Amino acid sequence: MSNPYFSRSSAFQPGGGVREAAQTTPNGYPTMPGYQPGYGQAPQQTGYGQMPQQYGGVSPDQLASMEAQYRAPSATSADMRRMTYDDVIIRTAGLFAVIVAVGAVSWNLITTPATVGLGVMAMFAGLIGGLVLGLVNSFKSKPSPALIIAYAVFEGLLLGAFSGYMEYSYPGIVMQAVLATGATFVAMLCAYAFGGFRVQGRARRVLFVAIGGYALFSLINLGLMMFGVTSGQWGLRSIEIMGIPLGVILGLVAVVMAAFMLAVDFEYIQSGVENQIPQRYAWAAAFGLVVTIVWMYLEFLRLLSYFRD
Repeated sequence: MSNPYFSRSSAFQPGGGVREAAQTTPNGYPTMPGYQPGYGQAPQQTGYGQMPQQYGGVSPDQLASMEAQYRAPSATSADMRRMTYDDVIIRTAGLFAVIVAVGAVSWNLITTPATVGLGVMAMFAGLIGGLVLGLVNSFKSKPSPALIIAYAVFEGLLLGAFSGYMEYSYPGIVMQAVLATGATFVAMLCAYAFGGFRVQGRARRVLFVAIGGYALFSLINLGLMMFGVTSGQWGLRSIEIMGIPLGVILGLVAVVMAAFMLAVDFEYIQSGVENQIPQRYAWAAAFGLVVTIVWMYLEFLRLLSYFRD
């Protein structure tokens, strides 16, 4: 599911922002690199005809340095260590690189007869570890790069093993799911950037409630499958309604919810950049995008399997 950190943090809200000490001058202007509180302020008079020592303590070198700073170009977001779109893109790409690298290992484990047992263990370890670290990262007050990278490692274990199993059962399905996920991502990005597509107001609240209900259903269904309560391949999703598996209906709804959640993620990231929040929050933005894209990929993978059957 998507990252609750976006909706909880004022940093990613329109008009919000994360301000830290000594990030603005007393007059409210952004600080320049090397700024020191109180430096350069006009000293107060100590009496008529008397000048304080500060005036006599400025050397020619200091005057030249102050003039150079005055003539220097304005500081950019990178100079002030503020989050940019490039920061989010680089960290998102890095997390996916970790997922693919670790996933290649678990894929080989699950598809090799001698190590299939290790592959199953890797998949369940990735499932549990990804779930725990996903919740931890979502509700941390400040993003932790180490924990977010650890989440990517566990996601790699899960996705690699699960994708390997699905590819063995339905040859070619992984590439189809990857293409479907990529096409949906590009379509939503274009709709957001050029078509003005937004999910706001009551629609956003309904979306969040629906995602919460779907997550609860998925956890219950997973528990029933693990304890052997249900006999279908996908648990409760295998139940048919008028000849149509419940998983097909839920899968279509989940893909639409994930696509809408991408638009919400884009808006949160845009607000964070416009608010000039600290650069480290790019990790939280990348984490949120990865969670949504991984969720969409898994839904496409499962949905395509029904059509193969």
